[in-house]
Amino acid sequence: MKPQPPQPVKFFCGVLYSDENLTGEACDRLQEKYGAIDYQSPSFPFDVTDYYVAEMGAPILRCFWSFRKLTSPKILAESKVFCSRIEDHLSVDGRRRINLDPGYMDYDKVVLASAKYNAQKIYLDLGIYADLTLRYEKGVYKPSEYAFPDFKSGLYNDVFLHIRAKYKGQLRRMMREDSGRE
Repeated sequence: MKPQPPQPVKFFCGVLYSDENLTGEACDRLQEKYGAIDYQSPSFPFDVTDYYVAEMGAPILRCFWSFRKLTSPKILAESKVFCSRIEDHLSVDGRRRINLDPGYMDYDKVVLASAKYNAQKIYLDLGIYADLTLRYEKGVYKPSEYAFPDFKSGLYNDVFLHIRAKYKGQLRRMMREDSGRE
């Protein structure tokens, strides 16, 4: 069997922040690069760990932004590097005030980009790994064994189900448009 190009994926970004004023600039920079956001989740308290508190302050919140344009999964490594540059630009006295976690969704899974090695992560490029975080199965998202505790909790399931519904609709429209061209 010959290799086939991957199906387009739904790009999104998880956003941890302690200063809401910085989310606007981060959002603008991401939209300049990846196009318009088509969904912004509610903000959730991020209190499953105090790992980021010394750097970011408290309270820390998390939200998710998904992007309208479907894209190739190959952007994952580059997107993490780009997000790191935004984080650095928005840092105050060398401390991040916003943490951007890019990822993508396909029909069966949610994958996050990571700069940290771990046994389950797959190396991509540019010092970045793919981290399978959630699998879609029988109408729900199930966390991988190594998923972060907040993802394991199921707190974001409705968010990802909402983004998945958008993604499925976009794929159906693409297929109809492609079949109309033949």
